Amino acid sequence: MRRISVSWVLLDIEGTTSNLAFVHDVLFPYARGRMREFLSAGHGESIVTEALDQVARDAGAGSFQDWCPQGLASPDGLEWVVAHLHGLMDRDAKVTGLKRLQGLIWEGGYRDGTLRSHVFDEVPMVLKVWQQEGIGLAIYSSGSVAAQKLYFGHTIAGDLLGCFSHHFDTAVGGKREAASYRRIADELGGDPGKILFVSDVAEELDAAAEAGFQTALAERVGNRPVVECRHLRVRALTDLALERA
Repeated sequence: MRRISVSWVLLDIEGTTSNLAFVHDVLFPYARGRMREFLSAGHGESIVTEALDQVARDAGAGSFQDWCPQGLASPDGLEWVVAHLHGLMDRDAKVTGLKRLQGLIWEGGYRDGTLRSHVFDEVPMVLKVWQQEGIGLAIYSSGSVAAQKLYFGHTIAGDLLGCFSHHFDTAVGGKREAASYRRIADELGGDPGKILFVSDVAEELDAAAEAGFQTALAERVGNRPVVECRHLRVRALTDLALERA
């Protein structure tokens, strides 16, 4: 097995550290089913207001007030916003405002013990080994940074949040844009060639490779098959033989 010299490992979540089913069959329905109640109860809170302003900006408006003048206090306004958010979820849209709202809803489920995140069996051990060897660990996901921290703080294997020093979401840019990975490399303060990005999506890996990253395609059971791919293929994180650069 060829050893790979790295300073950082940047990981995707669903399909890489965790199965696709948990996100699509547990987390997404959980947020969808509670969206109306959550917005009705929390629309006056600053953190919800900030998320709704981002939803409006994602839709091309300047603010939530401009986008939905009647506001959530109006039943028609509430239903219109919920329908919009459900539509985004139906399309699996990778937009920042929706992801922030989903993260806020998931927080309640994690806090009361209803939700426990899935991770593959080898992930806790491998993360801790890499950490002990001085390799930096970071996450880049379309889910918000807050949701990422909740996810790894409440897994079926316990609290793994301490393994990661950096988290990136779509605020840094789209995952299929090379510029996003250049920004991440700048934030990590390292040579892009010493950063390994692992994901189950070939187009994301293409963008990372364009930015100078090393790349690996996660071929987990249940992932969408990738026929043509120029990236290293791994079935588990244990397939990666890493050494500190």
